[in-house]
Amino acid sequence: MRYRRLGQAGLQLSELSLGSWVTYHNQLGVDAAVEMMAAAYDAGVNFFDNAEVYANGRSEEIMGAALKRLGWPRLNYVVSTKFFWGLDRAGDAVNRKDTLNRKYLMQAIDGSLRRFGLDHVDIVYCHRPDPHTSIEETVRAMSDMIVQGKALYWGTSEWSAGDIRAAWDVAERHHLHKPVVEQPQYHLFQRKRVEHEYARLYDDIGLGLTTWSPLASGLLTGKYRAGIPAGSRGAMDSLAFLRDGLIDPAKNEAVAGLAQIAAELGASVAQLAIAWCTRNPRVSSVITGASRVEQLRENLGALAVAERLTPEVVGRIEVLTAPLAG
Repeated sequence: MRYRRLGQAGLQLSELSLGSWVTYHNQLGVDAAVEMMAAAYDAGVNFFDNAEVYANGRSEEIMGAALKRLGWPRLNYVVSTKFFWGLDRAGDAVNRKDTLNRKYLMQAIDGSLRRFGLDHVDIVYCHRPDPHTSIEETVRAMSDMIVQGKALYWGTSEWSAGDIRAAWDVAERHHLHKPVVEQPQYHLFQRKRVEHEYARLYDDIGLGLTTWSPLASGLLTGKYRAGIPAGSRGAMDSLAFLRDGLIDPAKNEAVAGLAQIAAELGASVAQLAIAWCTRNPRVSSVITGASRVEQLRENLGALAVAERLTPEVVGRIEVLTAPLAG
């Protein structure tokens, strides 16, 4: 495993990390999470990503229970969470959902720490932008989490470059803790934000990236080329909004071409797609997901595949995917 700094921050993250979206509680209980996290940790993974909204808080509970059972030294791993949507279990309170106001954020971090069983998280993200709360109010609340020792770094997820820069400028002006990381979607068919919109932020403010969905929710595994298989992520009712993208004919045709390239490299399409993401030096860590240890180990094999991505191979990948990328 190789490690990269989180932008210009001192924190180092494993190039590949393990996320809990969809899988924890929905597909994995504590026993399976322990097995999965142990396998990742043994392979050198040190970053485990989560969010308050995942499984309505139960994903944090499962990860917290797994961490307690595993008993790793706290310095050896990095845990993140994200806030915006709130918890359905919180009832009908108007300040609990789709917001980044101070009241919600300061209570959300306490709830996450209880569910994790930790005294701090390493990274906390604003899961989406909130157009109804001033960026200054949000920045002050996030900075205060760090001052109080409840989080060590903060950042954003799926924010525009303009909003990220505005938040950084507010923090700079008022001597507050600045956002150091963005968590955007990034894969062969989703590139513009990472490669173009954020381009100036990497050097101007030292922005780091922890990217999600390197397999485009499974499209880049090739398993949707013949439709939606039973038991797959695309067949889950809670993820019905993904289905049109998963059965896109043009993209699945491109995936068929990627499968040929992957076979020539002795790799799977998934490994090829993850390896491609790691090629971008601006990406601090690629967040992967898995519902089985075998799947996790296959994903981790992408690091070896990355070493075989010659300019000629990358050129062939670009011909297939760049015209379809957003």
